Amino acid sequence: MKFTPRRSEEPELNMTSLIDVVLLLLIFFMMSTRFVDESRLAIRLPEAGLEPDTSALRDAVEIEVTAEGGYRVNGRPLINNSPDTLSVALSRAASGNRAVPVTIRADARAMHQSVVTAMDIAGRLGYRQINIATVHDGSAAR
Repeated sequence: MKFTPRRSEEPELNMTSLIDVVLLLLIFFMMSTRFVDESRLAIRLPEAGLEPDTSALRDAVEIEVTAEGGYRVNGRPLINNSPDTLSVALSRAASGNRAVPVTIRADARAMHQSVVTAMDIAGRLGYRQINIATVHDGSAAR
């Protein structure tokens, strides 16, 4: 008895259906993805000028945060550190004008929470221009 060896066929993988499925999934994910424009802060960078703007400096309200966490509005200390007291003092200093720029100056040893509270109160009252004052000591430039 003579057996003839069978010829074995190489298995063939049909890639056409696999490519179709992948392309359909790609199209599905592209169509179902939402492209959301996240809200961003509008930052207006300062510009250098030859002469300082004295009208803005005259009308500006300045909040100072002391090392102990106390507040001074335009150089006057407040009776306590409560946010309500700061809110009333800020409203009186600006005479109800919300377009007046507010500058926040903080002592280097002041707690971060005190500065954030001052910023939060100014924002809640509707002030549109809140500045943070910095001090440049000549040692950093060397």
